[in-house]
Amino acid sequence: MHFSCGKYQLDIARPMVMGIVNVTPDSFSDGGKYSATDASIAHGLDLVAQGAGILDIGGESTRPGATPVPLEEELRRVIPVIEGLAAQAGVPISIDTYKTEVMRAAIAAGAAIINDVYALQAPGALEVAAASNAGICLMHSQGTAQTMQIDPQYQDVVREVSDFLQARMAAAEAHGIPRARIMLDPGFGFGKRSVHNIALLHELSSLCALGQPILAGLSRKSILGQITGNDVDARLHASIAAAVIAALKGARILRVHDVKATVEALRIVTAVEGL
Repeated sequence: MHFSCGKYQLDIARPMVMGIVNVTPDSFSDGGKYSATDASIAHGLDLVAQGAGILDIGGESTRPGATPVPLEEELRRVIPVIEGLAAQAGVPISIDTYKTEVMRAAIAAGAAIINDVYALQAPGALEVAAASNAGICLMHSQGTAQTMQIDPQYQDVVREVSDFLQARMAAAEAHGIPRARIMLDPGFGFGKRSVHNIALLHELSSLCALGQPILAGLSRKSILGQITGNDVDARLHASIAAAVIAALKGARILRVHDVKATVEALRIVTAVEGL
């Protein structure tokens, strides 16, 4: 299986790690730590050295309850980091945004993937993606950052997430985006209670059956804290366990904060299970 994104053709026959670079002061896990441009670039290069095959750059926190960031501020945060990493990292750079203006500027700066928590539903987003050769990640979410965790409800979370992702994939294809450039993300923690997140992870193989690469982002998520009782800074072991389970269920991209530990865990899984 390959994923096409910009000038890259990624071989994802085996699970690949996407390293997170949060250029934000209010991210739930590492807010402010890498918000300066130079620090963010250095952090991204360090994640590549640790084994990250993709870097995901975000300038606006999408955690539940997060305050929206003005367009100009988001651009100020992410564009210099994308330019620096695109020139030095040697791996695809992903822009984590739902704003069409940021998508367009990020692609011009060297981003090869659009990672949109709202699955290109903003006006013009599909057109921006289609006009590029960027890969896209279509994620399921329910509600907005301000409302998603108030009282999320599903009759059948796995079926509803699957139906949504198939519909968004059809919309992307209708705009001329080939399946080779599409990955799907069930959106762990985005408008979902613990029971929903557990069901999605347990049944992740059914989403993999849709035929597209599945991205799983469980690193340090609140569901892990709810299960273990640990604060966000003490969820490394739980995050590794969740990543390994997701890989065994068929996920091909693991979006994580702790790259080295995840890469090493996946090497063991690959050696034993032949993933």
